[in-house]
Amino acid sequence: MLAIGCDHGGYEMKEAIIKYFDKANIAYKDFGTFSTESVDYSDIGYEVAKAVSEGRFETGIVICGTGIGISITANKVKGIRAALCTNSFMAKMAREHNNANILALGGRVLGIDHAIDIVKVFLDTPFSGEERHSRRIDKIRIVENGDSSSK
Repeated sequence: MLAIGCDHGGYEMKEAIIKYFDKANIAYKDFGTFSTESVDYSDIGYEVAKAVSEGRFETGIVICGTGIGISITANKVKGIRAALCTNSFMAKMAREHNNANILALGGRVLGIDHAIDIVKVFLDTPFSGEERHSRRIDKIRIVENGDSSSK
């Protein structure tokens, strides 16, 4: 099951992705927003990231106008590796090399069909588990825990 959420700038894209999930029988929880009325991306990004960080969801998708603000917010939550992707190659690498657990998208910078292709690749690509990638993710965790001296 995955978590999905957006601000007003990502609402239409979120709704289209949810329609794809429903057709593909992909389980999700919608964290909002539920209209195009203005809301703060930081509130939604935090809620989705917190839910993933706590292990209530394996992965998440966050959407704002550009994807920038909501991805920055999500990445402030310990254990989150949110990747802002604008194409399928970035989504593949985010999962395969970085074991990203949240995909960030820009509702005002991507077409709906393109975004759904990115979502499919993100969800279908496993982490490679290669030692070099695991080592790098471990170093991210070290920095995240406040000890950047261990290189």
